[in-house]
Amino acid sequence: MRLCICFVLLSIIVCASADNPIARGGRFAWDALGGAWDMYKAYRDMREANFRGADKYFHARGNYDAAQRGPGGAWAARVLSDARENWQSDVSGRGAEDTRADQEANEWGRNGGDPNRYRPAGLPSKY
Repeated sequence: MRLCICFVLLSIIVCASADNPIARGGRFAWDALGGAWDMYKAYRDMREANFRGADKYFHARGNYDAAQRGPGGAWAARVLSDARENWQSDVSGRGAEDTRADQEANEWGRNGGDPNRYRPAGLPSKY
């Protein structure tokens, strides 16, 4: 009986430490949740800052932070950014040019570009 319990525990440890599809899937999902949280934090900060011309910075920062988590975070950033831009272009009427510029900032951040490229002068250092 003890040998059987030891074998089961050893099997669990080996499977948990191995690079298996279940572990990779769990990591992807965890990164995606963290990436969604990063996107939310950037959105919350953008609303709080209420600073003219800073939206591209927050787009880039949210995507950058999410993508730093790994493939799951980058996926969440892409899905959320695309959904927001599709909704915004349909509802807000800001136009295709604004959507294109937002998507450029999104991709810049997701690909590891420094979000400060879009940082407007005078934005408080808190952000």
